[in-house]
Amino acid sequence: MLVRVSDWLGWLGRSCAGWHYLTKALGAQCCLSCSVFLALVHCSPLTMKFILATIALAVLLRDTFGDIQPQKNFDIKKFAGKWYRVGLADDSSSFALFRNRLTINMGIVEPKDNGDVSMTMWKMIRSTGCKSRTYTYMKTAVPGVFTYFSTRNNIVKDVTIVETNYTEYALLFKYKKFNREYTQVSLYGRTQTLRSELIEKFKKYAMQQGFPERSILTPSPPADNCPPSGQ
Repeated sequence: MLVRVSDWLGWLGRSCAGWHYLTKALGAQCCLSCSVFLALVHCSPLTMKFILATIALAVLLRDTFGDIQPQKNFDIKKFAGKWYRVGLADDSSSFALFRNRLTINMGIVEPKDNGDVSMTMWKMIRSTGCKSRTYTYMKTAVPGVFTYFSTRNNIVKDVTIVETNYTEYALLFKYKKFNREYTQVSLYGRTQTLRSELIEKFKKYAMQQGFPERSILTPSPPADNCPPSGQ
């Protein structure tokens, strides 16, 4: 059964002023205060357990995935041009079988007049050779955050450029509504080889978002000429 958020919050507030303490807990940087605890003891045992579990889950989600912010003053024109995907964190079961085949891919980012972005990626496919595919990322009200339709997952995903210096590297977070099958963290470089400090930054960031170490990959350059020389 689906319950509207407004109805749920209303029930929580009526049950024992829980909404007041829930919002206070979400804005706090520590555990429940003594005053909150004293208020909770006046609730029924079932209600108290529900509120505590809700607060714990909300704080956990806020700390893990609730603060994915884009690069400050993101400039799409400076971000345009050639990029290489040199790192990927993906813990989906559908990707597990392909991890050993992952190679560095090259892409070209081209801003459009309406604010959207076109990105063409090249990938070597054993059966058909080097193939390119173009994706359209639609702008949002927040610079540095885009959306696109994933044909692989059949859903609309968001993409956030979390951090970039434009000339060397870019750290991207895909699908902030965390789902093991959909969420990814990617590291892009202007060249196929980045400084070790940037590789470690990427790995640390991915692990902070909950990705296990085994799912964080830094693939080797493709052995084949893909894309063809001159692209």
